[in-house]
Amino acid sequence: MLKNDVSGDERGSWDARGEWGVRGSTGRKLDLPRWQARLGELRVKHRVPAASLAILVDGDVHELADGVLHRGTRVAATTDSVFQMGSIAKVYTATLIMQLADAGRLDLDAPVVDVLPEFSVADPDLTRAITTRRLLSHTSGLTCDFTYDSGRGDDCLAKYVEAAKGVALDCPPGEALSYSSIGYNVLGRIIEVLTGKVWDKALKDMLLDPLGLDHTVTLPEEALRFRAAMGHLGEPGQDPDPAPSWDLMPRSAGPYGRVIASAGDLARLARMHLAGGVAQDGTRILSEETVALMQQRVVDCPDKWSVSADGWGLGWTLYDWNGVQGYGHDGASIGQYGYLRVVPAAGVAVALLTNGGGARELYAALCRELLAELAGVSMPDAFAPPVTPPEVDLAPLVGAYRREGVVITVTERDGAAHMRYEFVDGMKDFSEPLQIDLIPVTETVFAGTGVGAAFSEGYMPVIFSTLPDGTGCVYVGMRCGPKVA
Repeated sequence: MLKNDVSGDERGSWDARGEWGVRGSTGRKLDLPRWQARLGELRVKHRVPAASLAILVDGDVHELADGVLHRGTRVAATTDSVFQMGSIAKVYTATLIMQLADAGRLDLDAPVVDVLPEFSVADPDLTRAITTRRLLSHTSGLTCDFTYDSGRGDDCLAKYVEAAKGVALDCPPGEALSYSSIGYNVLGRIIEVLTGKVWDKALKDMLLDPLGLDHTVTLPEEALRFRAAMGHLGEPGQDPDPAPSWDLMPRSAGPYGRVIASAGDLARLARMHLAGGVAQDGTRILSEETVALMQQRVVDCPDKWSVSADGWGLGWTLYDWNGVQGYGHDGASIGQYGYLRVVPAAGVAVALLTNGGGARELYAALCRELLAELAGVSMPDAFAPPVTPPEVDLAPLVGAYRREGVVITVTERDGAAHMRYEFVDGMKDFSEPLQIDLIPVTETVFAGTGVGAAFSEGYMPVIFSTLPDGTGCVYVGMRCGPKVA
């Protein structure tokens, strides 16, 4: 299925092969039927039930969809279908925060407790070192996963922040990147306090309505207005089955993990950022300086493979494709996976939303081809160990590592590295412990085996690093786990 959102007159034309294409405002031609066919081919190859793709070229959004939203009901995916986008929600929350900073209502470098006196972490001396800027760039040190269902009420974020008092730090504020969903819920609560509106309403009033994003919602009951994708789960290489639940996240997860949208609406959000903060109708959403600030690198990312990140800005994941700079974000919920890639120098954005199967492989193949043709981008090859792995001294890496809710134990077995990834405390019922063999890529980078579709095309990146104070740590899923034994 094809849909075009082009400004001005329709710019389609027949090419020399007798095929129809759409020409952007600078004359670049997008062969939509070819990309529709390619989307279908790759979707079937990688056993993804449904995929929705939006391509932004020269300010015009072109939408494609293929497959079924639910393998049981066989409802077809269309360009107006909505998908759960997981952590891509963080981009929306970051944009709201920067709107408040733009308006002079928020100092990014002031302690969070100046706005939220109830906020605190396990170490009282470090509480005031946590700023809004550090929350945005995942350098606050806050651990990632604090599972707490604070109910469905409008006070859910207030209750969440109250319940998170004394939460652990993975590392001292400002010293290293450690991906933190808790931090984005704190940002969501800051938005509520400064606007006097619940996060969902602030998002709608400040961003969704001004941009005309009428296929973007935050609550499950709102998603019922649209064709909504069902997540699917299963073993790699097999057709996945519908997940046991459409959504497992509480309402309080909204700022870090629940925005539900069409791929076209996601591309339209990217269009505003590409246009220097201006909506298509001329409404200014962000200042040009603030848009640029969000894309500036704050911190390098030791794990350059889990979400293809080279660094982090204020809300954005940053990419360096052999000298071509880009930004975007990935997201995952139960059996649904989303990807956004933006190349500012080329004026191109690609948004891909899926509902299970080999989503990561579909993304890698499709975006590699699209960005090469439209933006001259050379994306890296899939993360994998070399044919002949290097010899590595494992002794310095062996031991126990811990972050909130997770204990990681690295052992050596007959000269090979093995990792046990165990959920504890509040996350103990999340999953059985994972047993993962580690294959060396370099002396500090390993490829973990036997993991799911959310990771990098078959292997889970496991990266050993050192904090500024000399403490060893391991990165799994971009979360920093300091060595404790």
